[in-house]
Amino acid sequence: MFTGIVEELGEIVAREQLTDAARLTIRGKLVTSDAGHGDSIAVNGVCLTVVDVADEAFTVDVMGETLRRSSIGGLEPGSRVNLERAAAVNSRLGGHIVQGHVDGTGTILARTPEDNWEVVRVSLPDAIAKYVVEKGSITVNGISLTVSGLGRTDTPAADGTRDWFEVSLIPTTLSLTDLGASTPGAIVNLEVDVIAKYVERLQQRG
Repeated sequence: MFTGIVEELGEIVAREQLTDAARLTIRGKLVTSDAGHGDSIAVNGVCLTVVDVADEAFTVDVMGETLRRSSIGGLEPGSRVNLERAAAVNSRLGGHIVQGHVDGTGTILARTPEDNWEVVRVSLPDAIAKYVVEKGSITVNGISLTVSGLGRTDTPAADGTRDWFEVSLIPTTLSLTDLGASTPGAIVNLEVDVIAKYVERLQQRG
């Protein structure tokens, strides 16, 4: 489990394509300081298992399902990624409960700079739009964020979606995560609040 509070902005240093899988080596001085084989690290919001640690970098194996259902499939050497170690039981929950299980991907539609923050609009896939509420939590590339706006357009976006949501990013988020440099058209990983999915399931089962 994670909290969506990014600890470090890492970098992909190597990618090896395997049969329906990939092996990534990711540089991250902080997250590797106490990492070992079998530990979990969230990479852009995707929970991955460490298989090796060396020279302030760690290696993970990514199966084809993950490559297809998240933006991890598009990462190449030089790509910057948000990193977070699994939460310790005795730590503060600074963000919200994040599983590291991506529910879908969205596309950055627009960025609107304000005086002291920036509003980012992201497309919202139909399959998960019902779980997103204004002032609720959503994870974008592993970052726990508050939904500041919701809407729906008559004309579908390039990815075919009509729904969108907005988040307002403070300077710290802009400078310490990959969203600071992500431009319109960039694909981001989305994870909705798991509590909403449990509530829906309970209602369905009566």
